[in-house]
Amino acid sequence: MPETSYHMSPDEFRRWGKAVIDWIAGYLERIDSFPVLSSVEPGQLRAALPPAPPAEGEPFGRILADVDKLILPGITHWQSPNFFAFFPANASGPAILGELLAAGLGVQGMLWATSPAATELETHVLDWLVGMLALPEKFLSTREGGGVIQDTASSATLCALLAARERSTGFASNRRGTDGRLVAYGSSETHSALLKAVKIAGLGEENLRLVGVDERFAMRPDALASAIEQDRRAGKMPCFVCATVGTTSSQAIDPVAEIGRLCQQHGMWLHVDAAMCGTAALCPEFRWIHQGLELADSYCFNPHKWMFTNFDCDCFWVADRKALIRTLSVLPEYLRNPATESGKVFDYRDWQIPLGRRFRSLKLWFVIRHYGLEGLRHHIREHVRLAQEFATWVAQDDQFELAAPAPLNLVCFRHCAGDAFNQALLDRLNASGNLYLTQTRLDRRFTLRLCVGQTHTQARHVEQAWHHIRKEAAALQASAADRILRRSEGPGD
Repeated sequence: MPETSYHMSPDEFRRWGKAVIDWIAGYLERIDSFPVLSSVEPGQLRAALPPAPPAEGEPFGRILADVDKLILPGITHWQSPNFFAFFPANASGPAILGELLAAGLGVQGMLWATSPAATELETHVLDWLVGMLALPEKFLSTREGGGVIQDTASSATLCALLAARERSTGFASNRRGTDGRLVAYGSSETHSALLKAVKIAGLGEENLRLVGVDERFAMRPDALASAIEQDRRAGKMPCFVCATVGTTSSQAIDPVAEIGRLCQQHGMWLHVDAAMCGTAALCPEFRWIHQGLELADSYCFNPHKWMFTNFDCDCFWVADRKALIRTLSVLPEYLRNPATESGKVFDYRDWQIPLGRRFRSLKLWFVIRHYGLEGLRHHIREHVRLAQEFATWVAQDDQFELAAPAPLNLVCFRHCAGDAFNQALLDRLNASGNLYLTQTRLDRRFTLRLCVGQTHTQARHVEQAWHHIRKEAAALQASAADRILRRSEGPGD
């Protein structure tokens, strides 16, 4: 009986690898034809799968065919040009190829020694981005700071909070835990990742202060100052503020400069979360969003949102890398090596929560080199232009209203008929399959959100979205008027 290794041979890999690339290219070519939001019922996929795994291996062609048959119906198409929900998680050809190459290399880049190229490319690309975004030079690896790629902004927030906790207690909390006195601050619009971080870091939910916002939904520095003073009088130890450049609900931009001055006055760590909007600073005309960033201790943004680099890829910088490394470093014997002992290299395991890490910088490097600064700026400017045009259409329509300022590529709006109508409108829009929107609440009122940022979104997609929104709103109004008329006529009329 002939022996088999069960592995895919190099020739088979070439054949099926080309088939997968062709499948992806074909998918992206026809993605406009798919309903954006999946309409499968809960449990539908699992009911279609066999209850037990195969005892013998199956032909790869059959596996790939099942992607079309089983998987595609359950996909919400994040790469669709009609995806206007949440914030984008856009990909691109060079990013996909970089991810493929990283998977082929199979690098586990926890230490410089486990793949020097993985570490040094990451350091260099993060230094590139300091210049590309005009960030403060203190974030450069050639200074006291440096950058690292995290999986998400949530992890960046947690790492920043942990470093703030240790710095404020003289690095004692790592040894004996917190005493319940440390307090963190964000606005009422800050991402929920901050709440999760204070739980994980041991500060406790009761020691998170959600500061009030102004009419633009940005944090009020006077309210922050008042909260800090109140906590100090109560014997608390304010240690951390998260300022947001582009909140999830409305893209509000906190006044970083004023918040930063308060943090310096009270010896607090300032972390700036620009997960979505940071990409805009590639364009000089949008760099006003970073005013005051020179006062920050840490900063992050997500290329996997708006910089054509597929998920996951969050860029996180600190002004003082020693504080972060001292907070997170653990060195068991099995990780010791001459390069680490020399102190001449970065071991990025000390800059993050997990030990292991993927070669994420490869796809980011591919994207930056493929598009160049001008290519990236072209697409960012076009997305902002399209969003601003959409906001103008809303403002000029007496049936709709803007619910918040639209500084960049997110438009928050609502129909004037009230919350129930807007909820029904959203349901109709998403059920149609023609586009996908999500909602928030601003001033406690139900609000629709339209974010322009997908890789292949063009003017016609935004125009079609506006046409469809108005059409569905008119149909909903006509249906409501008909119901009212039937009720007014009564059964005996």
